[in-house]
Amino acid sequence: MLAARLTLVIGLAFGLVSSAEVKYRLYCANGKLEVDTRTPEQMQRARGQVCLLGEFDTRAQAEAAADRQGGIGAPCTCP
Repeated sequence: MLAARLTLVIGLAFGLVSSAEVKYRLYCANGKLEVDTRTPEQMQRARGQVCLLGEFDTRAQAEAAADRQGGIGAPCTCP
């Protein structure tokens, strides 16, 4: 019983730490705005030409930033 509780506590703690590390990034990828959790290096491998426009703690913040620039899928250019 103690082992099961310890496993549960460790699992919950790991889940909290893992979710706290997630960043939502706003990219200009191939000329369109995109929100994603991948790193810039991962995005370059997946999409080719990308630039990072912002990094946020929540998806809502990243989407709000995209909305200020026309919304997800809107045309963009890398600076």
